[in-house]
Amino acid sequence: MIVTGFTATRAHKPAPGQKDANRVIATGRAPAEHGFAHVKNWRTLTKLRTAPARATHLLRTLLVLTNLEVNR
Repeated sequence: MIVTGFTATRAHKPAPGQKDANRVIATGRAPAEHGFAHVKNWRTLTKLRTAPARATHLLRTLLVLTNLEVNR
C-alpha cells in the first residue's frame, strides 16, 4: 500500500492536522529513500542476474545494512 501526504494548492492550504500527518509520513519514508539512494550510488544491482524473489531479499538486506551504517 502506498501512503501519500496531503497536497496543498494556492486556494487550499493544508490544515494543521494534515501538516502533522505529512510530517509523520515523511519521517517514516526518509530512511528508505536514503537507503535506496545509497544502493543506487553503489550501482550494486546493475549486474545482478538472479530470480526476482532472491533479488528482493538481497535488496532488503542491503537496505537494512545501509541504514545501520548511515545511522551510526
